[in-house]
Amino acid sequence: MMNNDVLRSVRYMLDINDAKVAEIVKLGGGSATKSDIAGYTRKDEEEGYLDCPDQFMASFLDGLVFFKRGKDENRPAQPAELPITNNTVLKKLRVAFELKEDDMHAVLKSVEFPVSKPELSALFRKFGHSNYRTCGDQLLRNFLRGLTLRVRG
Repeated sequence: MMNNDVLRSVRYMLDINDAKVAEIVKLGGGSATKSDIAGYTRKDEEEGYLDCPDQFMASFLDGLVFFKRGKDENRPAQPAELPITNNTVLKKLRVAFELKEDDMHAVLKSVEFPVSKPELSALFRKFGHSNYRTCGDQLLRNFLRGLTLRVRG
């Protein structure tokens, strides 16, 4: 899934503006101007559309974790996982919203996209592990939709 789509979905889910997105990115160790963020949140065919780079998305996802859960000053900052994959987005959202396995299943079930326990756990395995599974666009899109329903009510 494109970084721009993920950014738009999370922005809608949390009902935040461009200034708040910039603040979240700053928490994650990145920086962006309001005009850049406006370009990232535009639709593909709109004038002023910009592709959202992986570095920006990594900073946004890390900042989202700090924004939702708080930052532990005793722990050193983790290096950004680049390139950003659907699995990375899923992992960061799971951490940011403090979702357990049952919560993940409930979110996916709420949008009628049930996933078995082994399938779900395979998405969180390390790349190269024998049971690792790549997260598809459809699964991530449905997860974002279900999480939006959960967050916004």
